Amino acid sequence: MRISRRLFSPFSSLLTHKLDYYAGIRPSSLSIQEYIDFGRRETAKTSFVFVRNELLVRLANIMKEMTFLPPKLLNMPSVAQVNSWYCQSFEDLLKFENSEAEFYMVSRFNEQLKVILKRHNDVVRTMAAGLLELRNAGGIDISNEKAIQYFLDRFYTNRISKRMLKNQHLLVFGSNVAESPNHIGHIDPKCDVGSVIRQAFVEAQYVCDYHYKVCPPIEFQLVNKRKPNHPVTVVSVPSHLSHIMFELFKNAMRATVEYHPDWDSDELPPVRVTVICGKHDLTVQVSDRGGGFPRSHLDRIFNFMYSTAPTPLLHDNNQPAMAGYGYGLPLSRLYARYFLGDLVVAPMEGYGTDAYVHLKAIPVEASEVLPIYGESSRLRLTEQVDTNDWSHHLPVLEQPSLKRPDLQCR
Repeated sequence: MRISRRLFSPFSSLLTHKLDYYAGIRPSSLSIQEYIDFGRRETAKTSFVFVRNELLVRLANIMKEMTFLPPKLLNMPSVAQVNSWYCQSFEDLLKFENSEAEFYMVSRFNEQLKVILKRHNDVVRTMAAGLLELRNAGGIDISNEKAIQYFLDRFYTNRISKRMLKNQHLLVFGSNVAESPNHIGHIDPKCDVGSVIRQAFVEAQYVCDYHYKVCPPIEFQLVNKRKPNHPVTVVSVPSHLSHIMFELFKNAMRATVEYHPDWDSDELPPVRVTVICGKHDLTVQVSDRGGGFPRSHLDRIFNFMYSTAPTPLLHDNNQPAMAGYGYGLPLSRLYARYFLGDLVVAPMEGYGTDAYVHLKAIPVEASEVLPIYGESSRLRLTEQVDTNDWSHHLPVLEQPSLKRPDLQCR
């Protein structure tokens, strides 16, 4: 294929063959419970073998899909940079393909994973910059825009999953230190949901104060019917929840401040947060009085190429961005959906917006949702044909219920 040869020109025929081989393998979807069991029962050697093979599979799957992107996007400097990172990381991992799981080899592999993690730190920002470059270069037609949106949902989900694998291995079996001795890698078996949400609010508050010099307060309600006055705890990945809540708070704060431009912090209507843990789901509701937006705009807010904020400077690392790259809400929804949750937004134009975060409360039910490369995904990228090309059906939630389910939490 012409695009494939150009995109992977640094590869030899052998490496191209390896890419095709691993792209033909279906990635293994793990549940949070399986991650926990693996961390408790397995060894560094067995983890090395699994993570090495699975990373090659997940990396090859998404690299093959990248070859079907519109050439105009592939030629953007930032997208070409991302592609070069992926090519280098695939080649780095192949060095361990047939290695025995000896102690010194596991140690070398762990060091290589650290290099890859560092190399890919700016993938999200750099790919977002590539979309801005595309917009500045005149944009693209609507059919190609749909293909790009489809790819980016899969690309970022794939990235989340690869970082989960790498970090779990390094935290459990490597020299990286977990955030808490009670954590199993990135997973907290007793994640204090209220604490994570409050910390995310504090971090968003800092960014809001930085840009606007004012910030709305928070009103917090936590419902724990089984243990009143006790924290709500679930088995979860705190960093994922923190990312989602930080973005929701930033959006709510920005909307509130801009809808009430002449109000002081003590006059602004609060951002209301309600947390309910049910038997199967943890639900977090975030409500603001920032004026809302028309329902006709709902299809845009999860589009990576759409943002209501002014476009920021490319590669500007000197200040915290409030908004503008267009990936805040779309990426947050992918973090929620990654373990079969969801993020639903309900606007009330002229008043405010409610956002609902749904996460699985039972770890055995929280399985990774992974993109699968194949003929079906090629058709979606080139001909916009609906196909089954995910490891799980993505959750489709209708209008969010305003009732508080009478369910138990632990």
